[in-house]
Amino acid sequence: MNGAVGRVGENARSVAGAHGQDVRPGEILRHSLYTRIVHWTSAAFFILALISGFAIYTPWFFHAMTPLFGGGATTRLLHPWFGIGFCIAFAFQIMNWASEMAWTADDSRWMGRIRGYVSNAETHEPEYVGFFNAGQKAYFWTIAVSIVLFLLTGIPMWFPETFGRFATAVSYVIHDITSLVMLVGFIIHIYEGTTAQPGTFQSMTRGTVERRWAWSHHPAWHRRVSGDDKKS
Repeated sequence: MNGAVGRVGENARSVAGAHGQDVRPGEILRHSLYTRIVHWTSAAFFILALISGFAIYTPWFFHAMTPLFGGGATTRLLHPWFGIGFCIAFAFQIMNWASEMAWTADDSRWMGRIRGYVSNAETHEPEYVGFFNAGQKAYFWTIAVSIVLFLLTGIPMWFPETFGRFATAVSYVIHDITSLVMLVGFIIHIYEGTTAQPGTFQSMTRGTVERRWAWSHHPAWHRRVSGDDKKS
């Protein structure tokens, strides 16, 4: 199964360009066009699902946000479809990144220093950090697990007459908790991708990163694609 997923990801990358290629002086390609399209499609559906979900969640959000979707009834109609769109889009991301997101012994080592990473106490990642660090991998697999929970709980909420009152009530609780976990992760993801790690956001807009950024943030990946340990 993992081999099949990996082959799909490699085929996708070959269509839009493999990462690691020189693009312009001092920069290399980190995320191909395919990866960026999948990423921003996933993000768009997630934001729509998040806003419409919170619009239904409380009276305050309901009155403020449901007009964005054409009213309360339309918001309730659209929310599950936004969720399905997010699940499908992220499924493509799983196929694209499954091999890069595989957990290793080095990732377990990295987790022991996560406090320094979060506080930005260290300016350079350890030499063993590859295309993704352990924090990024943990966030990725948290999303994958959350998608499963969203589907398992969202379907009973969508069809309560079929699944009954108890299953629907439990689904609401799990669905809401999962949404809050996703919201916290999303906020951290935005912070780490912009303010905390300048240059990261560019990798998902232009697709490129500076070589010195690759050298300091993902040294093992930089070494793999450049063949040396130099930052430029």
